Amino acid sequence: MESTTVAIIGAGPAGLTLANLLRRDGVDCVVLELRSRAYVENRQRAGILDNHAGRIFAESGLADQVLAGAPVETKLEIRYDGEPRFLDVPALAGDRPSHLVPQQLLVRRLIATLPEEVLRFEALDIALHDLDTPVVTYRDMAGVSHELRCTYVAGCDGFHGISRTSIPAGVLTEYTFDHGIGWYTMLADAPAPRYPLMGISPHGFAAQFARGPQASRFYLQYRPGEEDPRSWPDEYAWQQLRLRLGDNSLPSATFTAREIVEMRSYVAEPMTYARLHLVGDAAHIITPMGAKGMNLALSDAATLARAITTVVHDQDESALHAYSDVCLQRTWNYQEFSRWYTEMVHDITADPFRRKLAKARLDRLFTSPPAAAAFADLMAGTLT
Repeated sequence: MESTTVAIIGAGPAGLTLANLLRRDGVDCVVLELRSRAYVENRQRAGILDNHAGRIFAESGLADQVLAGAPVETKLEIRYDGEPRFLDVPALAGDRPSHLVPQQLLVRRLIATLPEEVLRFEALDIALHDLDTPVVTYRDMAGVSHELRCTYVAGCDGFHGISRTSIPAGVLTEYTFDHGIGWYTMLADAPAPRYPLMGISPHGFAAQFARGPQASRFYLQYRPGEEDPRSWPDEYAWQQLRLRLGDNSLPSATFTAREIVEMRSYVAEPMTYARLHLVGDAAHIITPMGAKGMNLALSDAATLARAITTVVHDQDESALHAYSDVCLQRTWNYQEFSRWYTEMVHDITADPFRRKLAKARLDRLFTSPPAAAAFADLMAGTLT
């Protein structure tokens, strides 16, 4: 039977970051991933590394590998009924810019920094046993069964993974919230906007973000259960983008990818059971507003890496015992911010009173320096 200090389930950004941080602090680990390496490295996801996440990599000596060539965040453009407004978010946050690092690029770079023997792709039938003295079993592609004894298990395998579901019934308290809206996202070979662009109008939310100099990802709000945007003709989608972004000259282009994004929130408490620690989407899901999903996962990974390292080197378990509470405080802070942001830019109700409240919230960002600074601070990432 093989043994290691930390068995990491899942080779997404959280699991790979945790593996890198542990190994740089002299803690051995093994990463088990159900999918193939090719699948993981090419899985398309948006990727905004907020300033706090960037500091995690900088302080661990990984900035050159992870952030090399990554565009730095500049201003944010918000159009209300076609009228443009600009927020210099990095400046308002005290010169703390974020970086654009698409998830697939981040994953490739994190994999490249790890030795091959740490990574076990296409690990089938992964199962967790006796979480007080953990053993992880799995089967490789040749059909050979393996047992991995470990001191700790890090569940970094997402909402649909096996880590959270390995916790006995009745242990977790689960919180869910349906925001009542959805996003239809489309990738197109269309010139990128100068700044990240969001449009707010009675017709619904829209956005356009750069995915390269000549590529853009577009977003359209839709009503789940009432309409299926996958049935929309492309020209109708372009008409809606022009209408909601307030740009009649926006040229059509071929959509090269389409996706539906569910706007939902989920939190499981606690994030620790016995020697299993949940990380990232295994413990919490957050809407894309504010780009906090991946950043929360990276913060969880950094918090857990520090806590385990302290146990291994100093025999001090206090930080590990506090792991769940520390991460959940940050999680709920970001959940509140994401909900606040979502209500501000989406037409989620027919109630004109609440629509006026959302407009007042937006106006305050451009009339109150403290309000703008608070918004920018959360966009840059909390340090706790």
